[in-house]
Formats: sequence, C-alpha cells, structure tokens
Amino acid sequence: MNSAYRKKLPGTALEYFDARAAVDDIEPGAYDRLPYTSRVLAENLVRRCDPAMLTDALKQLIERRQDLDFPWFPARVVCHDILGQTALVDLAGLRDAIALQGGDPAKVNPVVPTQLVVDHSLAVECGGFDPDAFDKNRAIEDRRNEDRFDFINWTKKAFRNVDVIPPGNGILHQINLERMSPVVQVKDGVAFPDTLVGTDSHTPMVDALGVLAIGVGGLEAESVMLGRASWMRLPDIIGVELHGKPQPGITATDTVLALTEFLRNEKVVSSYLEFFGSGAAHLTLGDRATISNMAPEFGSTAAMFYIDQQTITYLKLTGRDDELVKLVETYAKESGLWADSLENASYERVLSFDLSSVVRNIAGPSNPHKRVPTSELAARGISGKVENEPGLMPDGAVIIAAITSCTNTNNPRNMIAAGLIARNANRLGLGRKPWVKSSLAPGSKTVALYLEEAGLMPELEKLGFGVVAFACTTCNGMSGALDPAIQKEVVERDLYATAVLSGNRNFDGRIHPYAKQAFLASPPLVVAYAIAGTIRFDIEKDVLGLDQDGKPVTLKDIWPSDEEIDAIVASSVKPEQYRKVYGPMFALTVDNGERVSPLYDWRPMTTYIRRPPYWEGALAGARPLKDMRPLAVLGDNITTDHLSPSNAIMADSAAGEYLAKMGLPEEDFNSYATHRGDHLTAQRATFANPTLKNEMVTENGKVKAGSLARVEPEGKVMRMWEAIETYMERKQPLIVIAGADYGQGSSRDWAAKGVRLAGVEAIVAEGFERIHRTNLVGMGVLPLEFKRGVNRLTLAIDGTETFDVVGERMPRSDLTLVIKRRNGEQVEVPVTCRLDTAEEVSIYEAGGVLQRFAQDFLESEKAA
Repeated sequence: MNSAYRKKLPGTALEYFDARAAVDDIEPGAYDRLPYTSRVLAENLVRRCDPAMLTDALKQLIERRQDLDFPWFPARVVCHDILGQTALVDLAGLRDAIALQGGDPAKVNPVVPTQLVVDHSLAVECGGFDPDAFDKNRAIEDRRNEDRFDFINWTKKAFRNVDVIPPGNGILHQINLERMSPVVQVKDGVAFPDTLVGTDSHTPMVDALGVLAIGVGGLEAESVMLGRASWMRLPDIIGVELHGKPQPGITATDTVLALTEFLRNEKVVSSYLEFFGSGAAHLTLGDRATISNMAPEFGSTAAMFYIDQQTITYLKLTGRDDELVKLVETYAKESGLWADSLENASYERVLSFDLSSVVRNIAGPSNPHKRVPTSELAARGISGKVENEPGLMPDGAVIIAAITSCTNTNNPRNMIAAGLIARNANRLGLGRKPWVKSSLAPGSKTVALYLEEAGLMPELEKLGFGVVAFACTTCNGMSGALDPAIQKEVVERDLYATAVLSGNRNFDGRIHPYAKQAFLASPPLVVAYAIAGTIRFDIEKDVLGLDQDGKPVTLKDIWPSDEEIDAIVASSVKPEQYRKVYGPMFALTVDNGERVSPLYDWRPMTTYIRRPPYWEGALAGARPLKDMRPLAVLGDNITTDHLSPSNAIMADSAAGEYLAKMGLPEEDFNSYATHRGDHLTAQRATFANPTLKNEMVTENGKVKAGSLARVEPEGKVMRMWEAIETYMERKQPLIVIAGADYGQGSSRDWAAKGVRLAGVEAIVAEGFERIHRTNLVGMGVLPLEFKRGVNRLTLAIDGTETFDVVGERMPRSDLTLVIKRRNGEQVEVPVTCRLDTAEEVSIYEAGGVLQRFAQDFLESEKAA
C-alpha cells in the first residue's frame, strides 16, 4: 500500500487513492493522456502493489511500454455454475491433496470475494408454448443435477468468501449488471473502482458500467480466488469513436452485429476497447451492455464505456441505493473516470464507427461476425423459395426460435419490441409454425415483471414465447430435446434445419445437434422467424401470412415504431421491480455461520462430481517434450466448442456410452457442460464435436468431419476417444498442430484440461485466443506459436511425424520445434514460447496453477 497517495474523498467520510497524483509525480500532466483502462489499472497499482515496484509499473502505463509484468488485483471473482463449480471442485481436490501432505485443508479458501450464480444447468426440455414450462424445466434441472447441487451447497458452507445464487434466478452477467456491481466499492473506509474477473468470456458485459471486468478461464479464476495477483503486461488499448445515432427501427442487436463485423475486420483480438464520442453518449446503458457483452465475438478482452450520466440514470433505474449512486458520481469525477475528464485521453489507434450506417441485420450461419443485412438475404443466397407443402417442414426449417442470452434480454427496448411484434401478429391472426420450438429465457426476473406491467407477456405466451427459464439456455447449447416427430422428419428427410436465437454464439454444432446451422437476430426478429418458420425466407419482403380479411402481412406491418417502444419502456420499467427481485435474492447469500467438514465426501458412483486427478499419475510426472505424436492437425478458427463441446450428449458418443454403462437413462444424459466436475465423463468430450475437421483424417482426398483421429504409426483411423485411450495405454506423449485463432469462443477450462488428460504436452498454432492460451498454461500444456509465414501447410505436416521441443523456456523466448519425418528427414523450426510472463513460466514448470499453489502453500506452512 502506498499511503502517501491516500486522501480524503470530498463530500464523503471516505478516503481514496489518488492515482492522478502518483502518475503526475512521475511525469507532470501524464494522467490526462491516459485512457480509462490505464487509469483504473493505475489506481489498482497505487492501492495494492509493492511500493518498491510502483514507479516502474506506472511507467508502463505512462510510456505505453509492454516489456514489464505488473500485478493486477481484481476486487472480486464471478462464476457461473459450470466453470465456477469445476473451479471449486479443483479447490476441494486441492484441499484433499494438501491434507494428504500434512497441511491444514480448512485454510484453503478463496481470499477474494467469489460470487457463483447457478445459471448454466437448465435445458429447455419444455418449450414456451407449454404454460407449465418453467416449473417442468426446473424440476428436470433439479433431478438431473442433484449431485452437482449437493456439492455447490457444500461449498457455500465449507468455503469462506463464497456467495451462491441458486438456480431459477437469472443469468450471471445480467445479475452482475443489474445488482452485483456497485461500480465503486468501499472497503475499510476506502472507495475504489469495482474490478473483477469472471469464468465466462462474456464477463465484459459490465464494462458498460465503466467497470473493468474481463473473462478468464476457470484456472486463472482459481488463481485470483486464492489471492494471487493476475500478472499482466499493458494491453493494446484502442479507442472506438462512435458518432451518429441509430436509424428508426434499428435495435441494439443490429448495432452490435454490425460492430462485431467491423471490429473483427479491424483485428482487435486481445485488445482493450474504449468506446467514446457523441454516439456513445446517446446510447442507453442497455445498448452499451449489449455491445460490451459481445467483446469476445469481436475478439477483444474488454469493451469499456466511460462513467457518465447514462450510468447514473441506469443505477437509479435498477433501484440502487441513493447513497451509492451519489458515491459513484462523486468518485468518478474526483478520480478522472467521468467521461468529461477523458477528453484528452490518447490511444495508439482510434477507430471510427457511424451508428447511423447500421441496418437491420442477422449473423450467420456459423459465426457471430458474419453479418448479413436482412435486405440482402436473397442476394446472399440465404433466403429462397418458400416451400410449405402441407404436412411437411420446408427446407431451411427453423426448428428452434429462442429469445435467450444476457446479450439481449438485459435491454428493455429489445424485449418490449419483441412483445409488441407478438401483440401485432396476434391481432392479425398470425401464429408460430408448428415445427418451431420457441422459448423465452430472460436473464433476469425483472424482464417478466416489466413485460407483465406492459401487458405484453400474454401476447408472447400466445405465440409460444412463454418463460421457460431464467437461465442461460439455447445460446449455450441447452436447447433441449425436439419433439420426436420433428426429429424423425429432420433425420429421415435429411433436412437443412436451422435455429434463430437472440444470443451471442452460433458456432456449428453448438445450438442443437439437429440444427445444422444457426443465426443470431434481435428478439423481435426471432419472433418474426418463428412465424415464418424457415430461414429460406426474405424477412423484409416475403409474406408472413394472411390477416383475418385475407390480406397479406409482411414484417413492416407488425414492426412497432421507436416512439411506441420508448413510451412503453418509460411507463413499464421501474426501479421497484429491480428492488422486488434483488432484495430477497441477495438476502439468500448471507452467511449464517454454519460450517461443514473442510473435506468433501466424494460420491463414488456419480458422473457429475469426482475428485480431480491433477496430483496423480502421469499428471504429476515430467513433460519431456520429446517424441510427441500429433493427436490432431487442425485448421484456422478452432473454437473451444470443437475442443470440448457443451451441448447435449448423444447416445452414440464416447461420453454417452460411458454414461449408459454408469446406469444413466438417455433422457438424463444432460449436457457435456454439466458433467465437467467429473473428469471421467468430461475427458470423453475432448475433440468430441461432430463438425471437427482433423486434417489427419481424409476420405476421397477431402478432410472428413467428425470426432476422429488417426493413430500412428499404424495409420489406423478411429474415434477420437479410442485414439486417446490407445495413446494413454502406450504412454505416448502427444502434440496438437493448428492454424490461426486457436481456442476462440467460450472461456472453457476443459478445452485445456481435456487435452492435458489425453497426454498432450504442447500445442503449436499460428495464434491463440487469450483465455484459452492462459488455460493451457494453467494446465501445464506448453503453447507455442509459429513465426509469421510459417504454418502446418508450409511445413507439409501430415501427422506421420514426431516432434521435439528444444530450448530454455523463458517469457516469449524462441524455442526450436524439431520435426522428425517418417523418411528420416529432420527439420528445425523456430517457434515463440507463449509463456508470456515470469509468473506463467513458474506455473508451467510446476505443472499447472493448482500444483503451483500447493507447492507454495505447503512451503509457507512449513515456514510458519
């Protein structure tokens, strides 16, 4: 703590740390040039870092240098139950490991406040056309997840500093936005910016509030939970100037899909974005949150907005205490975090985006950044002839239409617009097509309250969009089973079936096994596509149906005006709705003092929760990085859904066969995601995505899609899991070779755990998504990067080779990849060691995050 900069916060009884003074003491006037992100990081350094390193750390921010590691201490950790639970399973296993070595397991606790929201465990088995869908889906969720929920209930009693929001209450990100984040925290009489990491790549949603929040993998979150600093180097901070304002009829979803395409093209991967300008000032907080939520779809680490009057308006709207609202404004203005204080902030790069250029959009069919203006559906070959043969589904049938995900249900304008579309359609006698499984899964209970207040909930229910859950559902692949007759027709006719959802992810194979592709759209467009029933439909021009007088109805006939949307938002969305929802919810998290055994009583026959193996067998041994065989040779854009899918487990998959042997009925197989607390089930998900293309497996000269591998040296093709088992029995070290953007998508630690348990020692790629690279390091897998212009194709790698890695592992040092070909030829290729900091080298050499902590903990116990 650097007490020289601790000062009184004017107009309050609190103190704060004056980062401006600290920065300007090094270089007068420098603080005014710092971007918002750097100001938040500077305050964190002044308040938390070792005084001996403060000046050098602050110079990194002032001089825009990226050569020195400095510590960041997030104020809290947020988790959804999938990665949060697996992180806590790891900590429970860590307690066991420490107890076996004579340490005190009760001392292993999160040091940083940790908030866990149970929101990723519900599948939409009952669609929104069933009036009892919510209760039925919740009952199924409880039955399927009894083992998991028992463990989660134990954690909130066994661990200190853990708060749990039980299932049925909403989505982590929306709850974080609407209540968890205070924007400015107070501890021990000191006010400071709220900062956090979260076990989900969409954690940056609260960046919209001016809160520095980034998504990390479960392993990195565990490290922060346990009190270790998150060591970082100054990221690229890019300014995005917004100007103009959206045209009439344009939703926040349309804006964010256009921005996603624009920012992907501008190559902002791993950067921190800061939105500013006249256009930003006109965006509501709901609009900003829709943008910030999709930071991982841009590829950026953060998507910040400054604190301004829109922030204050939103805090009041969501029922925050008056004292807190006043503190946020006072602190932001005093510390230089208020928008007006950032007029002289400078960036290495500034991008410009005109909000008035945005048109109505969808994105798809496979990536969030593949935007398609709805006016160009026909020209792009997406819409086509509408075929509605009586009794048959058409080509391009929309089998799932879901208003889901934190991205859009946080935004009252989006939800009111969807309700008005439904009302207008009902008035004209239009209905949902019978093959469409429709659902409404808001991220917060407040959505249902204001839709009821506006009289729009019955209209949505009439069209089949009743509330099925307050949870993360379809966007996460938890779309549930189809009607058996629908599924049978899709399979027998080999239909091109699709999904349309208001989510943020639409990667192939993610949404539903029988939805070959998926499109992202605004909530009102999701309703329109449920009426159309097919993606082969020009949503702007084609006839949705006939009204009671036989007149054709098109989209423009049911689309509400902006004035009507805004008027209903103003009259129906109220602070007391947020207080009514969140007052009782957070009363549940109060610690009642009850404690249980510090060691969990692991259930022997579960397929959900099992003591992790990270201190045992091969994982406890050396990684020689010698004579490694490729498990897979992969192309560009490999996602964490390819590496470890999260959706429903099929009966003919390796995991499905294992669950059947364990006695689970197929209807209760649940999703891959929910089984990640049991490594025996979860490791069978490794590379289990049916859309995977392993270039080692070909048919008629083309790469064959599927969860397949070729075992060498025999050259025998088999299912991926059988190949992994074969190599395990041989104790064969493995490597993965890949293209650009390896590991994009969700911050899924099992995408790293799975390959490590398979025996993969290194991954060589043209580039890594940030969170996945960190997870690989956290599991003791070495990430290596090809030099520019060199890749698996230029090196003619075909999978028959073996590989060594030679050299001293230092941050970003050059190592040598030795390729030993089957014909005896040997090639030496320089690669970059993607252990980016000294802390990452330390973690890797220990075998991973948990092993590093265990070693340090036991040493400190001995020293004490």
